[in-house]
Amino acid sequence: MTAVEERAKAAEEIDLYDHRLYINRELSWLEFNRRCLSEADNPRTPLLDRVKFLAIAYGNMDEFFMIRVPGLITSLSGQSLEAVGPDGYSDPGLLLSEINASVDALMKGYEECWGRLRRELASNGVTVADVCSLTEAQRDWMRSYYRERVHPLLTPLALDISHPFPFISSNSLNVAVKLRRRGDGAHLYARVKVPVGIIPRFVGVPSDSPGLLYIKLEDVIKANAGEMFPDLEVMGAYTFRVTRNADVKVTIDEACDLMAAVETSLDSRDAGFPVMMMVESKMPSEMVRLFAKNLKLRDYQTHRASPEGMLLTDLWQIANLKIPSLREEPLSPYVPPELADGSDIFQAIKKRDWILMHPYESFDAIVRLIDAAAEDDSVRSIKICLYRIGKDSPIISSLMKARDRGKTVSVLMELRAKFDEDNNIHFARELEKIGVHVVYGPVELKVHSKLLQIVRLEKDRLVRYTHMGSGNYNVGTARQYIDISFLTSNQALGEDVGELFNALTGFFSPRDYKHLLVAPTTLKSSLIGKIRREAENQRAGAKSYIAIKCNGLVDSDVIAELYRASMAGVKIDLNIRGLCCLRPGLPKISENITVTSIVDRFLEHSRIYYFENGGNPEMYMGSSDVMPRNLMARVEVLFPVLDGEMMRLIRDRILKVHLSDNQKAKRLLPDGTYAPVGRGGKKVRSQKWFIEHRGSWHG
Repeated sequence: MTAVEERAKAAEEIDLYDHRLYINRELSWLEFNRRCLSEADNPRTPLLDRVKFLAIAYGNMDEFFMIRVPGLITSLSGQSLEAVGPDGYSDPGLLLSEINASVDALMKGYEECWGRLRRELASNGVTVADVCSLTEAQRDWMRSYYRERVHPLLTPLALDISHPFPFISSNSLNVAVKLRRRGDGAHLYARVKVPVGIIPRFVGVPSDSPGLLYIKLEDVIKANAGEMFPDLEVMGAYTFRVTRNADVKVTIDEACDLMAAVETSLDSRDAGFPVMMMVESKMPSEMVRLFAKNLKLRDYQTHRASPEGMLLTDLWQIANLKIPSLREEPLSPYVPPELADGSDIFQAIKKRDWILMHPYESFDAIVRLIDAAAEDDSVRSIKICLYRIGKDSPIISSLMKARDRGKTVSVLMELRAKFDEDNNIHFARELEKIGVHVVYGPVELKVHSKLLQIVRLEKDRLVRYTHMGSGNYNVGTARQYIDISFLTSNQALGEDVGELFNALTGFFSPRDYKHLLVAPTTLKSSLIGKIRREAENQRAGAKSYIAIKCNGLVDSDVIAELYRASMAGVKIDLNIRGLCCLRPGLPKISENITVTSIVDRFLEHSRIYYFENGGNPEMYMGSSDVMPRNLMARVEVLFPVLDGEMMRLIRDRILKVHLSDNQKAKRLLPDGTYAPVGRGGKKVRSQKWFIEHRGSWHG
């Protein structure tokens, strides 16, 4: 039996869906938080950027409890898990124990990291002080600040049999106050919500010393708690917070439309059941039990943290300080001259296809294209899919302008983009008011595709100009997320995109697309087919290789096919930013697979799929990750790079650079943990390379 035949036989005999071959997705999520924490602790990263990473890590933890943990908790009450991951972890109690151990370790890491950052900030002129370290003059100022700016905003709520237990909003910061009645010595309790958002969390204090001095808002409240309870003795004041379920379900019946259903679901999100309570470590046990009992929380849902470990997402206030010496140099995005102001952008796209990599290249080119379409008398129609668009969007303004000028404007607005629902509902209504065709896509599917099509009349002929990409039409996140934009006037691709828009605005059903891979109809089966083809090429002695860059790899069918390809001898390089359930480096199964993850200045968000295909390479890019929700529960699009020279440039100057990173990349180990990539040879920090070589992928 030849070596090829032996590998094929082994692939048939091994159960590639064996749960032991997969990493748990929840634990993988927490590992991403650990990588963000590692970056916050990296002394080579500028100080304020390290503070930013700590805020990101903490925010990720909040989202984890709001979205991932609720299903595990409800399953403990007898309900089955909605979806068991590919690792087959069906015992929610055991999984929650592992999650809690990981969370407690992370929380300790967050606190210790903030302690180090706080000391470094102080040595660089940014001091976050304790009240006890203030001078008497500063304490006087603090008392005046409390009386004039804070006290009028506070509503202390008593906790006793004559008062109902107050509703505690999700992730709000609160102070629990323990009191004693002077007459009989009875202990009483109260809760005060800290007005973060109305007042900054970090309060600037006047100081004669150089630099900036802050104290925390909750410390101001604690130090002056007696002002709220003049007839009682304050025995102690302790911060706490509650995280609630935010994974709301949209229920639609014949009596309501999608917008009404989404609005109703948002009301239920605000009142979602409590998932986790974090309390200050010194809070007395009887107070913890009182709050936990009223919130119907079990012991495993309560976590203790030092006062320094509470609500570190507010560190964005510190991270955004305008101190250039403590952060990365500002990035000046490159703009290809052919797409810059003053150029004929339609002529530039008609002449050649364009790949833009944001934020190294300015997203303004896309904004300008839409605005040019609104102004251009030759443009007849504009169609666009909007998922997350941000506040005060110039793209919305351009679409409104286009409608005012008599053009047909159609907007596929995804109302169910998590945490952006209110914003999208607002813009949908504003667009509808002026006659824009606003549709919401198939009821059972989220539309996550990033598509724009402009139809222009040129010499009695309609020409399609198309934009597809991996990122949202959001000018804010386009400065922070690494995404790829593709601009083309290729009519075959344009016809495919036009057909998809018709399916989305009409009745969604499988269509015959010549080039696009569209979920949930053809994308998953096509990816599996292309992976399988690489294995066949390897067995036949032809060139084979797979490289995938995306944000999540969870789907067990695709992972099993990657295992088969690895067992056939195909070399596979995966660059997966976040969740990854594939175990690389397993002997005889995935020893030909390498998985890396990059956490750096910008959020990696692009998706690139490359297949060597026997020496006739194929490359796809677009909106989809390799997760069941992307492949089966959303409308996603991957588009091919048809120009051979463009494909070569993307492969060599974008994809390979990511895969060569040995400074910020971490390598996934078989046990699900990550370790630094070996730093031998030439140093490559991919994001730094892209900044220094921005635009080089245009040839």
